[in-house]
Formats: sequence, structure tokens, C-alpha cells
Amino acid sequence: MALLWVQFAASAGIILLAAHFLANSADVVADRTGLGRTFVGVVMLATATSLPELATGISSITLFDAPDLAIGDAFGSNLFNLMIIGLADLYWQNGPVLNAVTRTSVMTAGLGAGLITLAALAIFIYSETDVTADWPLSPLTVILLLGFVAAMFLIYRHSQQMQGAAQDAEAELEVEAEDVRQSSLHRALLIYAASAAVIVAAAIWLSHVGENIAEDMHWEQSFVGSQFLAISTSLPEIGTSFAALRIGAPDLAISNVLGSNVFNMGIVLFFDDVAFVDGSVWEVVSSVHVISGLMAVLMTMVVIVGIMTRPRERLRFWTPDGVLLVGGYAGASALLYLLA
Repeated sequence: MALLWVQFAASAGIILLAAHFLANSADVVADRTGLGRTFVGVVMLATATSLPELATGISSITLFDAPDLAIGDAFGSNLFNLMIIGLADLYWQNGPVLNAVTRTSVMTAGLGAGLITLAALAIFIYSETDVTADWPLSPLTVILLLGFVAAMFLIYRHSQQMQGAAQDAEAELEVEAEDVRQSSLHRALLIYAASAAVIVAAAIWLSHVGENIAEDMHWEQSFVGSQFLAISTSLPEIGTSFAALRIGAPDLAISNVLGSNVFNMGIVLFFDDVAFVDGSVWEVVSSVHVISGLMAVLMTMVVIVGIMTRPRERLRFWTPDGVLLVGGYAGASALLYLLA
């Protein structure tokens, strides 16, 4: 058992270390390509930091026959990602952190809440009926994927509009030599790719360790997936978000975690269902994940209200939205433990 926990800590540490390089490389790409921190955070950074959920989900199903670990990891990661925003708010002392991000994050949060609701609805529907349960792929899973594609298009278009307006408002831009810019961009892309590869390898290892811990501790897979695996596979989000805050890029930090939730629901769950070959994965997983989904939607609403109600002041070291997000995660964790 001690060796299992050492492996758990080691794989989590590797993921956390790789997250530092992801944040720096993503910020360089945002600057050099002109795509903006919000869009790069939602798409490029969120994709990379969500690779552990993707790798863990697929390997949990195909290698260890543990679909509850896979689905629990995706839903639990949503909760932990939203809690990261609460921690970021406590860390960021230049006013409420949600007041320092663009309104594009409201769109990202809203789209994420919609996909989480749809995924929770899929579990509820399949717990009540077996219609299409023997299909290779659930129609609701396809809708989740299409929703993800639509979300990326809407976020890209809105981000480009915001970026164009910001560029028009600037009187003067710093000019750099083109060869220096390209060299820096190429180096950032290489670091991004290498860090992502390390994260995937560590995540596969992590899923195996999580399965063994669940067995040895006699815990339900749904609880282990939504708590221990979710925390560890969300370490890239917490690492990159706080790295982004340290370089003064709150937009990159918040869009990263909100974009990760969109990716978890649209891409991770899609491939989880594809990997499960005995019908639809929604049929065999615990309905306790519906609770995770509903709590994530409520916490997302807190984020949306926090972004929209500006300007606001901090109450010494905290803000109401930061406390609600951290408290919401603690409450959800306790509830899931009791129900698992």
C-alpha cells in the first residue's frame, strides 16, 4: 500500500512539473501568434492540461475495465477545476480575480455548464431506461461532441472580435525581428508538445495506480475517480493556472480551467464512450455522477455571476465567490463520499 501511494505522489509530481512548462509555452504562443490569451487558454492550454483525463479515461476502460473511474475522473475534474478558480481568487490580491478577465470567459463558462448538464442528463436517462443502451455509441455522446465543436467555434469567433478591438485601440505596437519571433514560437511549440507527451504518460500510470488503490482500500470506483484521480489529473490545471497568475495573465489562468471543463465533457466523455465496446458507457456507471454534474453547474453559475458583477472590492483576503467555490467543492466531496 505504501508503494502505491508513493507511485501516486510521483505521477502527480511529474504532471505538476510539466504544467509549469505548459503555461510558459502557451503564453509565448498567445503573444507570437496574436490569438490572445483567452483563446489559447481555452483551446491550446485547456487541451493539453485535459490530456490526463483523456488518457486516464481511455486506459481505465480499455486496460482495467473500470468505467466508473473514467466517468468519475471527468466529472470530478470539473469540480476541482472550478475550485481552482476559488483558490486563484484567494491568491490574486489585485482585487477579485474574476474581475480581471474578459467577458469571453462568461461564454466559455456557459457553454461548459450546458455540456455538463447534458452529460448528467445522459446518466440519468440511462439509469431510467435501456433505450439505445446496446448501441455502439449513444446519441447523447454524439451531441456532446457536436456541442464541443460548436463551443470552440463560438469561443474562437468571439475571442477574435475582442482581440481585433484591442489591437485597434492600441496606438503603437512593439516591433520585433521576424526571425526572432519565429524562433521563439517554434521553441514554445516544441516545449508544449514535449510537456503534453509527459503528461499523457504520467496519466496512464496514474489510472493504474488509482485502480489498485480503489481495490486495496475497498473504496467505490466512482469515489476514487471523482476524488483522487480527479485531483491528480487536474494538477496540470492548477499548475498552469497559478503559473499564469504569477506572470500576470489571469485571462490565461481562468480560461484554462473553464476550457478544460468544456474539453472534459465534449472530448473526454466522447472517447470514453467510444472505448467502452459493450454498448453505451452511460448504462453501467453510477448515478452518483449526476450529483457531481449538478454541483459543477451551480459552481459555474457562481463564476458567471462573479465575472458579470463588476467592479467589486475584496473583503481583506477573500471574496464571496472565492469562498463559495472552495466551499462548494468541499461540500460536494463530502456528499460524494457519503453517497458512494
